[in-house]
Amino acid sequence: MKRLSHIAIAACLLLGPTITWAADNTPVGTWRQVDDATGKVKSIIQISDNNGQLQAKVLQVLISDDGPHPVCKKCDGDRKDQPIEGMTIMWGVAKNGDVWDGGKILDPASGTVYKVKLSMEDGGQKLDVRGYVGFALMGRTQVWIRQQ
Repeated sequence: MKRLSHIAIAACLLLGPTITWAADNTPVGTWRQVDDATGKVKSIIQISDNNGQLQAKVLQVLISDDGPHPVCKKCDGDRKDQPIEGMTIMWGVAKNGDVWDGGKILDPASGTVYKVKLSMEDGGQKLDVRGYVGFALMGRTQVWIRQQ
């Protein structure tokens, strides 16, 4: 019995890093959105997998020019004047080799919807989020930090 528990402990020690890596090799999870202009964490974002396509929802807005519970004043359609907290801001993103793309991302501050490309950095602890119009070279990138 003692030998079996030693084997189980050894297996956990060997597989533990693999399990952690497997959980961090995808954008699915909770992220701190770092503003590319100020370097400050602006919000907490939850990325989930919806039948093979990623979508992101704002869990909490930490910094806003419009107070503690901002609404999407410049958005169109169903998002117009809706609370940003709880809003889906990214949708339709699918894995494409080493990146995730093909979807859209909303900038609630401007109400603009961009194409989006995601790539993992630092062993899955950072996520480069590139919003662009037309070509990926013509856009801007934010670095999101995985929430622990």
